[in-house]
Amino acid sequence: MATGFMLMVVTAVAMSAIPMPILLLYLVVSSITFGVYAFDKAAAEKGAWRTSESTLHLLALAGGWPGALVAQGSLRHKTRKQPFRAIFCATVVLNCTAFAWLFTADGVNTLHSIAAAVA
Repeated sequence: MATGFMLMVVTAVAMSAIPMPILLLYLVVSSITFGVYAFDKAAAEKGAWRTSESTLHLLALAGGWPGALVAQGSLRHKTRKQPFRAIFCATVVLNCTAFAWLFTADGVNTLHSIAAAVA
């Protein structure tokens, strides 16, 4: 699912439907999120200080859910705890909804406004 979504983002950038910084945002935040999951997994195994679940959810919501999904599968971390999984799924849906909004007239106008303000 994460790979499919990232391919969709790459395609949207290639077709000039969304700007490159959106792809970069997903790549950077997903990489950071994967690292935070790895850190949390190591901390759990050592009984050390853990990353809060709210931090993991905020990273997923901010666009790091593809990295979180890969980390969950490859590290076998945060895959059993049902309340966490339900909230994680909600963050994925919310982020994907925000991504889809970028393709609406309001989303395009907002992106143009942000780009103009930054330039």
